[in-house]
Amino acid sequence: MATGASTADLAVILVDATKGILSQTRRHAFIASLLGIRHVLAAVNKMDLADFREDVFLNLQRDILQLTSELGIAHTQCVPISALAGDNVVDRSHRTIWYQGPTLLEHLETVSLDTEKAQESLRFPIQLVIRPDANFRGFAGRVASGVIRPGDEVLALPSGRKTRVRSIVSYDGDLPEAFAPMSVTLQLEDEIDLSRGDMLVSPATPPRVSKKFQAMVVWLHGSPMEVGETILVKHTAKQAKIRSLRIAHRVNIHTLEREQATELNMNDIASVEFEAHAPLFFDPYATNRDTGSFILIDPLSNATVGAGMIQASPADRQGQPETQFSSGESARNRVSAEERYQRHGHLPATFLLQNRPGLAARLERALFEHGFEALHLDGNGASSNALLETIRTTHALGVISIYSGDALDPGTAEYLAAELTPALFDLSAENVGEEELLHRASTLADSLRFDNKRTHQEEVN
Repeated sequence: MATGASTADLAVILVDATKGILSQTRRHAFIASLLGIRHVLAAVNKMDLADFREDVFLNLQRDILQLTSELGIAHTQCVPISALAGDNVVDRSHRTIWYQGPTLLEHLETVSLDTEKAQESLRFPIQLVIRPDANFRGFAGRVASGVIRPGDEVLALPSGRKTRVRSIVSYDGDLPEAFAPMSVTLQLEDEIDLSRGDMLVSPATPPRVSKKFQAMVVWLHGSPMEVGETILVKHTAKQAKIRSLRIAHRVNIHTLEREQATELNMNDIASVEFEAHAPLFFDPYATNRDTGSFILIDPLSNATVGAGMIQASPADRQGQPETQFSSGESARNRVSAEERYQRHGHLPATFLLQNRPGLAARLERALFEHGFEALHLDGNGASSNALLETIRTTHALGVISIYSGDALDPGTAEYLAAELTPALFDLSAENVGEEELLHRASTLADSLRFDNKRTHQEEVN
């Protein structure tokens, strides 16, 4: 429901005339309201089993209108139908002469929908930087909202630099303007460092820029979401790590009341506070559905585990990165290793793949895509002392380092083994294929994932 309705302007909710409003009906209506759907068509089905009685329909219509009114849905149309015989689906039924409204298809064909994307502020998430030669540098993406024309001033995020659009390039040639949801390539007048996940916006009305925000979340996975868990967020064209700070409340789908919760199970809907590892550029979902929505991804299986609609940022800053510095006693306490591990979601380690730079690069990419902080060190030309200091630094930062340089001298190898055990994994001498070696390395990396429950229990004990 949440996935299909995320791009819809109207939702059709099926209600069984013999059973009335069920929990599933409430859930679907609530999700429709969360997704900003202003038009709902309630199809009261199985009227044939209710003998096409007017009082049955009117009672259900009253309950439905009360529910959608509580949820803030602006326009609700109730239609009595029988899918078995097609009553009031396409043609008006002679068995409901008491009903004077439109048929289901008539309403779908005539309902007036709001199309305001072109009137909203410019939001252009960058998906790809195109540079076929030294003379052309374009930024490709889909206009999420607003209108852009050559000569318009734009603000680049996260750098905060302003420039103007030189041209709008498409397959059919240069365009005089582009608007949502067109996919185009923009050339800018100035050389600005931009990459995938960055955004060009209207300088007059920039989005919020923050690592922290609050959102309504629909949890879609069988495994529960726990507070403090680190997963991935996909927001516009940007992907980053994200951690849930707390669950403000969970919605009781039967009563629509708020209740306390420490985890979310499948189909739960809740207001959750998050912190991303990198700033996101967003608007509240009620203002912009494209920049106000996101999906949550499991870093191991790459499965979509949740969908969210942003409510607000605690900092509520527009167009400027959220930069806050602690003061007082907390600022004098150094950041602990435990805190770094918890933020990264794993313990540090070093993998040795001596003289195998290609495999080390593949491992770095694989670990990175599975949510690890990984750094490939080729080490060629560096002294033993410099290499040791670099590895010490990566461990202090909580990072997984992968060394692929020349074979280490015996003294350096012994020192590493003594200082880093058990966080040193020497795979250099493994006589197996690359795929098997990558699988072994990934299994070892998974054993490093930081276990919040275990650590909390150790602190208690």
